Amino acid sequence: MKIVPLFRAALLVSAVSLIPATTAGLAAVDARSSAQFERLSTVYQLVKLRYVEKIDDNKLEEGAIDGMLASLDPHSSFLSGATMQRLNTMIDGNYSGLGLSVVMDDGAVKVVSPMRGSPAEAAGVKAGDYITHLDGKLIYGGDLDDAVAQMRGEAGSKIRLTIFSAGRDQPFDVTVTRGVIQLEPVTWELKDNIGVITVNEFSHDVGNDVNKAITDLKAKSGGKLEGLVLDLRENPGGELEEAVALSDLFLTKGDIVSQRGRDSSEDEYFKAESMFPGDMAKGLPLIVLVDAGSASASEIVAGALQDQHRALIMGERSFGKGSVQSLFFLDRSRTSAVKITTARYYTPSGRSVQEGGIEPDIRVPQLSDPDARRRAELTMRESDLRHHLVNEANLDDKKLENDRQDDPRFKMTPDELKAKGIKDFQLYYAIQTLHHTARPALAAKRK
Repeated sequence: MKIVPLFRAALLVSAVSLIPATTAGLAAVDARSSAQFERLSTVYQLVKLRYVEKIDDNKLEEGAIDGMLASLDPHSSFLSGATMQRLNTMIDGNYSGLGLSVVMDDGAVKVVSPMRGSPAEAAGVKAGDYITHLDGKLIYGGDLDDAVAQMRGEAGSKIRLTIFSAGRDQPFDVTVTRGVIQLEPVTWELKDNIGVITVNEFSHDVGNDVNKAITDLKAKSGGKLEGLVLDLRENPGGELEEAVALSDLFLTKGDIVSQRGRDSSEDEYFKAESMFPGDMAKGLPLIVLVDAGSASASEIVAGALQDQHRALIMGERSFGKGSVQSLFFLDRSRTSAVKITTARYYTPSGRSVQEGGIEPDIRVPQLSDPDARRRAELTMRESDLRHHLVNEANLDDKKLENDRQDDPRFKMTPDELKAKGIKDFQLYYAIQTLHHTARPALAAKRK
């Protein structure tokens, strides 16, 4: 079973630092904040002296850090214990489980996305589903780490999930067999002389992997490759450098993305031709597929290729995460860390995708999903998260909902698509679009 864990990608960041490197800055902050820390110390002493039960110091310390970071934005957090262990397990690239990315949503375990090729996806679990019970035991109101630990287990073992799903009136049970989860960031296949490259996450060497994919697809097509589909759906992001590398494969000039923080002297601009010389696809028509699960690094790539008119963006509005996180370890053994939002990023034209996301050039609904309409109503994006950073352009919320309106061009039902053997309508539509544009151009070129 080869999938890409969303949780790992969400924790991979563009900068990794050790706290001792910033001691001068911390000293300056400490000098201005002594009064606030005195109040925090007073609360700590009151809890130690007056709380009805004896409290462990570590619990109070971690709770204070958790609360501090949680008040900032949805992506700043404290990592230790089970959370840090899960990150290390993901980085090792091999664990047994269901292949689900989940979050806690008002006490309920909500599925962000099932990972491609995972046991959960095979069992029919979908983004937006709520898991209420595990093996008949209620998990609502519990701890997310506990729920994740229960879903982990030996490959071949089974667990029963009780799910509330959009489009269904009653909860239902599904039994899932755990599998070994291995990382496979990039996969590709040739479909009727159209190359389909799926990038599941932006981990190390994604740019080189996609370059290899292009070379392999050209060879398999016998030199008759008509176009490329770059599938970034359900890709939560990952390393900024790999997003730049992937964009640079197709761009020959101009900016790819800029990263701007609180101190303008630390702003960074990433340009084309910095990693790969020339357009590795040699001008082949390119369509990029995105959806509500495409976030962060995925949006950097889509935004760069859209602004530079190198690709047609197709699918649904992306997640809208336009911020950059840095990971700072709190000890040299790297057993605990804080993940803090340190910058916003902007597309070549100066757009911030924070909240609004990337609007596709052609909005294509996933008609092959029978629950697509109801699921769209419950889709979670950056703008739905508590304490999310506000886009400096003051976006109109009503305009953000326009992508949920029906398009008269897309009328086929899931049953009609199934009868035609179409399992993924968005991908099918992208391939057909490339055929309609690439084949006439190639015919004219041969004359």
